Amino acid sequence: MTIRILGGCLRVFSWGAVLVLTGSVLVLLGYLLVKGVPSLGRDLIFGQVDVLDAVLLKKRVFDGLFPAIAGTLSVVALSVGLAVPVGVCAGIYMSEFATVFQQRVFGLMFDILAGIPSIVIGLFGFSGAIFIHKYISNDFRPCLAVSVAALAFLVLPYITRTTQAAMQGLSIQIRQAALALGATRVQNIFYVLLPRSFSGILSGIILAIGRCAEDTAVIMLTGVVATAGIPGSLLGSYEALPFYIYYISSQYTDAAELMSGYGAAIILLGVCAVLFFLAFLIKRHLAGPAGPARGRFHG
Repeated sequence: MTIRILGGCLRVFSWGAVLVLTGSVLVLLGYLLVKGVPSLGRDLIFGQVDVLDAVLLKKRVFDGLFPAIAGTLSVVALSVGLAVPVGVCAGIYMSEFATVFQQRVFGLMFDILAGIPSIVIGLFGFSGAIFIHKYISNDFRPCLAVSVAALAFLVLPYITRTTQAAMQGLSIQIRQAALALGATRVQNIFYVLLPRSFSGILSGIILAIGRCAEDTAVIMLTGVVATAGIPGSLLGSYEALPFYIYYISSQYTDAAELMSGYGAAIILLGVCAVLFFLAFLIKRHLAGPAGPARGRFHG
């Protein structure tokens, strides 16, 4: 009787938790849409510059979000592109080569790294830029490259731990079938384990994309400015949507500027949604409708 009562209470509490979370998301999205949709439009993104001239970089956009959108896409693509190879390889090592003791030690280090506040990672990147400026090159200062490196460092533990968990979650039959047929350990990793784990690995990459797109503390200290324009090189400053939202929300002078901040928030969510959708398409293309990709053996 007591177990039945506890089970009923757990079920009610679980339903309540799901409803609270779902309701919170709907309220947040609804609030942003009500506030931001009226400000959406061509002028919010391109200002007074012709769309074609802005996209082809013939004219610079001073009063629109186009440079911030381009900067956000650049920093996300470069950061994730830098973090994925390192994070996946670290995850493979943790899953397939590390001893139990090494897994415990390195796993603790990765968990600590994941728990470090992003502002500390930004301060670390800023200190690195100052060190290079002082001792190596006077021309070097906080820039896009520093932001990319700091954000890649920030998301590395997520990619590493999800890769490790995805590979260790495979059944013992899958892990040993290829070895029993004569495949080497490396062949087993590349042709069986990695394709079978791709769905889980991609979950970590999607999490990394979202973290890179939304984090403001890191980029504030490592190169983002309010009016830098389209990023011309890795050593230049850039604009980004998270920083624009923070800047315009904290220093707006009239209602129109505040509304543009809500519009920028909707655009940032849209950019993240597009990136997530592209990741989903890649996952579906590589994994196939029936499940993980099929492996092949050579040699």
